Amino acid sequence: MEATGKNSVLPLTYKGRPLMRKDAVIYYGSMSDKYIVMLQVLSAEQKDGYTLANRVSIQLQYTDPEISSKDRVVKTAERDGMYDAMELGSIWLERALSGK
Repeated sequence: MEATGKNSVLPLTYKGRPLMRKDAVIYYGSMSDKYIVMLQVLSAEQKDGYTLANRVSIQLQYTDPEISSKDRVVKTAERDGMYDAMELGSIWLERALSGK
């Protein structure tokens, strides 16, 4: 995707899928798909002037708005660090969307 103009912002992606952040929650995947992954930073620490997530909750969820928020959760786990959480979430999402 190409940016045009001074104020254009490229969307964030991970392994070709979109990322959307709201405070300490990151949504991974597209709402037009059957599933998304929600990652919630449970705790973080300061290191060298950066805030780094050190405990992250991962949920594979249905995107269907007709399903109650409680019943949307398919899988859940916690991981240390954002990298491990993103990797697990991307594996879950890929498998769920491919029907495996």
